[in-house]
Amino acid sequence: MTYPPPRYHGSTGETSATYRPADAAPDLRHATGGGAHYLATGATTNGQFGLYRWDMGPTPSGPAPHFHRSISESFYVLSGTIRIYDGRRWLDTGPGDFVHVPEGGVHAFRNESGRPASMLLHFAPGAPREPYFEGLRELAELSEEERTDFFLRHDTFWV
Repeated sequence: MTYPPPRYHGSTGETSATYRPADAAPDLRHATGGGAHYLATGATTNGQFGLYRWDMGPTPSGPAPHFHRSISESFYVLSGTIRIYDGRRWLDTGPGDFVHVPEGGVHAFRNESGRPASMLLHFAPGAPREPYFEGLRELAELSEEERTDFFLRHDTFWV
């Protein structure tokens, strides 16, 4: 494997870094507690990746097993205990644990510990996951046909 072709063609570099303090408010609050922090979206990384901090409250929550056809997803646990399904078994993961799921890989995650937990979610390439995260709050109001369309539009296939 080699480096990809250059995307920046300047000769002196540029001032373009972004900074988000650790204590910044979440961009999205979950009904079960916690929230989502949009650290680097596909829009801000020119579609290369998306990186989100997913904070989970103590109430059990998380998606059922599913897969994506166009994006890979990785999980890095920051705090607490998060159960991650790797397509074969549920793993009880803790701080510092990492799970990578390539395109088509069945996966799921849940916080069943009764305590808050937090992890980084990394998607590659940088699909627009923000509308997906935000749309989850209105799923109960959608018809079955609208829910099916929502998941297809956001590359989520349940197993």
